[in-house]
Amino acid sequence: MTIIDISQRLDARTPLWPGEPPLVLSHHVVISAQCPVNVGALSLPLHAGTHADAPFHYDSAGQTSAETALEPYIGRCVVIDVRHAVGAAVEASDIDWAALAAASAPRVLLRTYRRFPHAAWDSTFRAVSAAVIERLAALGVVLIGTDAASLDPETSKTMDAHHAVRAADMRILEGLVLDAVRPGIYELIALPLPLVGADASPVRAVLREIAA
Repeated sequence: MTIIDISQRLDARTPLWPGEPPLVLSHHVVISAQCPVNVGALSLPLHAGTHADAPFHYDSAGQTSAETALEPYIGRCVVIDVRHAVGAAVEASDIDWAALAAASAPRVLLRTYRRFPHAAWDSTFRAVSAAVIERLAALGVVLIGTDAASLDPETSKTMDAHHAVRAADMRILEGLVLDAVRPGIYELIALPLPLVGADASPVRAVLREIAA
């Protein structure tokens, strides 16, 4: 069985949303003559690295990470290469809808980067238009994922793509690393943590190769 890790590594160098608090891993105790174990603590923004947006992120009445169902985050998915897109957002014209319908996958992951920007924050990441979300919802898609930091532009105040997701009761993965992934059909596993009151959760996202 081939497992492909599509998660960002998390450390102090992980690019974070501008204004977010830093990611800090601290070591409270270390193995010594007085202590048999290492014990650490982690402080990080909920949207650090590869993460799942909970509906509460874009809807005050939406479910938090602890409340959302897990089914959308596990199962058949299709990875689509949209690196050819040239605008600020992936548009409906950038997607082969006939091929997508033939894939019959209720989870869709979009590759927008030629090479994922591990070294620095990218404010010009390619967003996804609300029209794309609406067409995916019409095909029965329950989860949309992207290698970009967000479905909407960094400076968006209207969050059109997120609200299209809300209207269709879909789920979101952001910050995926798809550099080593060929377009095609996979099994996705990317579970959010049951964080009570949280608007997002880091995930360890992986793909398993399956027959189309």
